[in-house]
Amino acid sequence: MPRTLLIFLRFLASPLQRFSPKTWEAVKNFAHPRVVTMLFFGFSAGLPILLIFSSLSLWLREAGIQRSAVTFFSWAALGYSFKFIWAPLVDQMPIPVMTRCLGRRRAWILLAQICIAAAIFAMSMIDPAKAEASLSLMALAAVALGFSSATQDIAIDAFRIESAGEELQALMASVYIAGYRIGMLAAGAGALFLAQIKGSSPGAYDYTAWRMAYQIMAGLMAIGMITVFVIKEPDITVKQANRSRTTDHARFFILFLVSAAAFVGWFYFSSGIASTLEEQVLSVVKNPSGAGFIIETVRLAAGLCAALLAARVMVVLKVADMEMIRSAYVEPVSDFFSRYGAGLAWLLLALIGLYRISDIVLGVISNVFYQDMGFSKIQIASIVKTFGLFMTIAGGFLGGTLSIRFGVMRILFAGALLSAVTNLLFVLLAWTGPSLPMLYLVISADNLAGGLAGAAFVAFLSSLTNVRFTAIQYAVFSSLMTLVPKVFSGYSGTMVDQLGYPVFFTVTCVMGIPVLILILICGVRLQVSRLQGSMKQKS
Repeated sequence: MPRTLLIFLRFLASPLQRFSPKTWEAVKNFAHPRVVTMLFFGFSAGLPILLIFSSLSLWLREAGIQRSAVTFFSWAALGYSFKFIWAPLVDQMPIPVMTRCLGRRRAWILLAQICIAAAIFAMSMIDPAKAEASLSLMALAAVALGFSSATQDIAIDAFRIESAGEELQALMASVYIAGYRIGMLAAGAGALFLAQIKGSSPGAYDYTAWRMAYQIMAGLMAIGMITVFVIKEPDITVKQANRSRTTDHARFFILFLVSAAAFVGWFYFSSGIASTLEEQVLSVVKNPSGAGFIIETVRLAAGLCAALLAARVMVVLKVADMEMIRSAYVEPVSDFFSRYGAGLAWLLLALIGLYRISDIVLGVISNVFYQDMGFSKIQIASIVKTFGLFMTIAGGFLGGTLSIRFGVMRILFAGALLSAVTNLLFVLLAWTGPSLPMLYLVISADNLAGGLAGAAFVAFLSSLTNVRFTAIQYAVFSSLMTLVPKVFSGYSGTMVDQLGYPVFFTVTCVMGIPVLILILICGVRLQVSRLQGSMKQKS
């Protein structure tokens, strides 16, 4: 029997050795100040995301915005998918006055939190039902919120890594995730409860109710801001080279601004071209969703090319420091490809980019679906948000435990399979109508599967990073894992309009099949790579 087949069978069947942690020491460390700090930072990081996704979707639907336009707003969170681009700026560039008073990490965290609160408040002051211009302003505020929130994530990750040793990192990460979920609960269930209590409903839209809800959410960002002033800056030695490169940082910041302006400028001026080409592409594709996806993908690729061209011009003009660009972007990427080889590296990147596609594409339209089925905001808040939160946390603990016992790749496969299959339960819910027992069943299965898959996926991404380039490599991975799903999710409303809910949910299940194939291939290739590596070491 070929060796590759043997490795494949081992990957599917053989369990790994059990791992016994020092439970008592772990329990005591949960009270460590740095660990407790991550609970509050997790809250401030989890608060903004649902104000872009589900809560905003319900607000826009109540305001009479079409489903297709509602799901396009999910693209406002693409900042999470491109945060690796400005991660080196957050990592190295000082902020005038603030860095001197607070330190490099706390200054960036506070600045991001101020921008988040300002963006949420700006959204609260816009009534999307008034005019098309109001909807455009809401989109701009949502984009600003996504960018600021992604920046906060970068800064908090850096703070967490630098503020404690390796022995506390796992606990800090778990507490951070718990705080993140609590923040999501506040922005999801909390915002819905507030809007419902103040009288806004699908048949009786009340802008003042949503305004009040979002302003309270903006005020909750004070929790993270207070934490910044209470804690201390990480005790690390700043290299003399970093202190003396203020000019390089300024030039790198200018490079980023010029490249970003080129990207945004292309999107602004190409909107007219896109409208002209849409009819031509539609005559070939014969599908509005497919035509729109092709055009927007081309626009995105062209925008990235424009940004790269602008960066190249800045380097030629000696405005930017090429050495800083190389150390920030080129070396971490080349390290990843050199460790795994080009073939396996591309397979791993494909797996990272597609792993969450079933969940995210369905998740964007899920709240609108619940509302269309006849569930009230109170029911959505209590069952989908609150009860669902605890099921997700339970799934996360289950995924972490099973990953330790059976191995990350096996649970990664199980999580992907369950995440895809549980989407079919939404088909049953669409057929049965507003049944509360059925909703509990759907939320239980879907959130348990999502929590299990999420825990295994984080462990998988962590195993791929090199400790020399942890920040930028993890930023690349976490950005890539949501990029493709979010692009697709922008068309989920259009797909529902054309296909109906049952067929749409079936399509999201089918989207998980390529992921399962990639996991099997990557699992075998990784075992072959490790086996070859161990053989080389022995020889």
